[in-house]
Amino acid sequence: MPTKSNAGLIQKAAKAQGAVANSNNQHLKPIDRLKNILNAESVQEQFRNALKENSGAFIASLIDLYNNDKTLQACDPKNVVMEALKAASLKLPINKQLGFSYIVPYKNKDGYMPTFQIGYKGYIQLAMRTGAYKHINADVVYEGELVSIDKLTGEIVLDPSKKISDKKIGYFAYIETINGFKKTLYKTVDEIIAHAKKYSKSYGNQYSAWATDFDAMAMKTCMRLLISKYGIMSIELMQALSTDEPEINPQENRVFADDSVIEADYSIGDAKEEQIGDVLEQSGTLLDEEAVISEEQ
Repeated sequence: MPTKSNAGLIQKAAKAQGAVANSNNQHLKPIDRLKNILNAESVQEQFRNALKENSGAFIASLIDLYNNDKTLQACDPKNVVMEALKAASLKLPINKQLGFSYIVPYKNKDGYMPTFQIGYKGYIQLAMRTGAYKHINADVVYEGELVSIDKLTGEIVLDPSKKISDKKIGYFAYIETINGFKKTLYKTVDEIIAHAKKYSKSYGNQYSAWATDFDAMAMKTCMRLLISKYGIMSIELMQALSTDEPEINPQENRVFADDSVIEADYSIGDAKEEQIGDVLEQSGTLLDEEAVISEEQ
């Protein structure tokens, strides 16, 4: 969900898209509509503020991602830009091959909705930026490799030479800080599945990364749980935990990001539908002729 730091970015993107709608260009191809939004100076400014000189390369990667994903093209381009701004605010690339973060289209009763998700590499990257970690890792454990688990410390002993098959029995995450603190988290495959069913709104969806790359999601879950509970947290890491596919309990006004519980601030961060609608309605002709990107571009 949006946070205080990126709420303004999302609302300005919505305003730009509202102007596009008022310019009667909904007949354009989805990729052209996306380009129109991205060509708006107000939107360009948000990416420049987040990424400085790297904003152009990020926008180009967004256009390439959208152009090559037919399912993502079924999503409203405005919402895709909103999710991309979340990645930009964390300075994480959205290239699928890199595995740092993703914009994943999910199907609901109203069609397809894009959702920003962070990969386990993204959490490692954000943790490394703090400068507080000496070692950080996550990986798969195969049958025969697990020698022992210290129930008191959580430390596990692995011996890859004892691997007896390619059957995956679990996943682990490991951190060691500069000051010498060490912690390991190990989850069996069954524990990962049970956790995903309980906390992940995307588990069971055929378009979810749980269906297409279970290993990456399992390692991400271990890393996320470990860092949120024992890691040294930066503002970026806290933002990532609250933004990355959170689960909301409306009765308690809290956001559940896996095992971590983060207070939800709805006064600024949550761009409610009626608020977005007001922004779009008031946008006027913000883009005018400047919004239409040329075929050469």
